[in-house]
Amino acid sequence: MRRTTKFLVVPSILGALALSACGGDSGSSEGDPLRVAGIFSGPTTDADYNALGLQALDELEEDGAEVSYSESVPVPDIERVLQEYVADGYDVVWTHGSQFYEATAKIAKQNPDVNFIGEFDGEPEGQPDNVWVLDRNFHTVFYPIGTLAANLTDSGKVGYLGGLSLPFSYSEVHAMRQAIKDSGKEVELNTVWSGDFNDTVKAQQLTSQLLSQDNDVIVTSLNLGAVGSFKAMSKVDPGDAWLTVKYTDKSKNDPDHYAATVLYDFKAPVNEIVTDISDGTTSGYYQITFGKGASVEMADAIPKNVRAKVDESVKGITDGSIEVELDQSETK
Repeated sequence: MRRTTKFLVVPSILGALALSACGGDSGSSEGDPLRVAGIFSGPTTDADYNALGLQALDELEEDGAEVSYSESVPVPDIERVLQEYVADGYDVVWTHGSQFYEATAKIAKQNPDVNFIGEFDGEPEGQPDNVWVLDRNFHTVFYPIGTLAANLTDSGKVGYLGGLSLPFSYSEVHAMRQAIKDSGKEVELNTVWSGDFNDTVKAQQLTSQLLSQDNDVIVTSLNLGAVGSFKAMSKVDPGDAWLTVKYTDKSKNDPDHYAATVLYDFKAPVNEIVTDISDGTTSGYYQITFGKGASVEMADAIPKNVRAKVDESVKGITDGSIEVELDQSETK
């Protein structure tokens, strides 16, 4: 694990980020900049999930906070790292990844004067009074991807490639199946998990396997592993198969086979939560959704009729006419 700290050298420019509004006694003096720490599961240079987390911290720093972060933290080490930030007097500690939530809640209960932001998929029970929950809401944003896949496939077979077989990944699959059913199309969704979000070799092998089984739309729920999926797609003629990705736009890896991105942005959600904490609201629930940290970006090559169907699904979710079920049960 590499720990990096970035110290602010000018006074806070935003009153909302002054410690005097935080309400806790964490070792800083009134009027000092708010001290915010982030804990990331992977490297912040991944151009993916952890890089998005660092962008959120960078924006807080620009607004006057003092920020620090730890990257590539494994789950067994999370409690120790949380306790280090508490001991160092940080006002807000954010854990970037739902695998950290249980430990975050545990340490929060032991330190009621420190504020925490923990990511979760859904609404947890027994949420501590000093924890904000950031719901990543993956199932909702994967519904339009299911719509896209159902309307884009020619073979009637769609592949889903995940990393670890976790509840949030199952929820994505269930949401896609709901979208396929709602589309009225006869489409088969085939799933496989690589066991690692960043293993490019395994992702390439499994993508090739899905393609060999006539799946002509491959939906990935990976981090760096998506690079391997693009390598496999390069063996297929453009227009014969499509690939979707998650978190950040990776279309430059293979523009000819790129279909869409489930884009995530943590800057606005984290800034809103930190502002609420500074204003004295120490606990709450923030759900990422369309217009609030999530969007679907489609390639220009996607046919207009398919784009229209995807846009309709996003609109339906936004106005409430489409309700995507949260189902985290294990699935194949």
